[in-house]
Amino acid sequence: MNDEDFLKHQFLVAMPSLEDENFVQTVSLLCEHNDSGAIGLVINRPTDLKLGDMMEQMGLEHGALGDEAIVFWGGPVQPERGFVVHRQPGGWESSLEVGQDLYITTSRDILRAIGQGEGPRDYLVVLGYAGWGAGQLESEILHNSWLNTPIDEQILFRTPARDRWQAATRLLGVDVTQLAGNAGHA
Repeated sequence: MNDEDFLKHQFLVAMPSLEDENFVQTVSLLCEHNDSGAIGLVINRPTDLKLGDMMEQMGLEHGALGDEAIVFWGGPVQPERGFVVHRQPGGWESSLEVGQDLYITTSRDILRAIGQGEGPRDYLVVLGYAGWGAGQLESEILHNSWLNTPIDEQILFRTPARDRWQAATRLLGVDVTQLAGNAGHA
């Protein structure tokens, strides 16, 4: 596989036939995909954890946060590891650009800035991630578990979590709820 074949700046949209309880009707932001495998963050599974409560446990100021700020479940791998998906590079200690003006940061400095009202305006905090070994994601796509579509930042940052899967399926130009699990690939 060469670089042009890798999925970049994509959503992975779970097909209706995907029965793994971790990923039923999920939308994942594909952060990395190469010969070694893939890493994604589920973006439509809110947890009961409030971001302010998490930051308080971490000893970080969070006075600029409203009660509506929540933490999302990003996947079953390393659920204690946090990621902030955001726009604006910001010069944070540990950031990875995953697309044009879209970043993933894992350092505490971005949380500190968000808590003080000095962080990026558009952000999503997730705990854990989804991981695929070499060739695993490609196999799952061939077996009709996932479809991919370019990232839509409106869905990522503005669409309510409960509506993100349906909104992402509409990006595909088909009603995926009408697709059979044994659909073929052209």
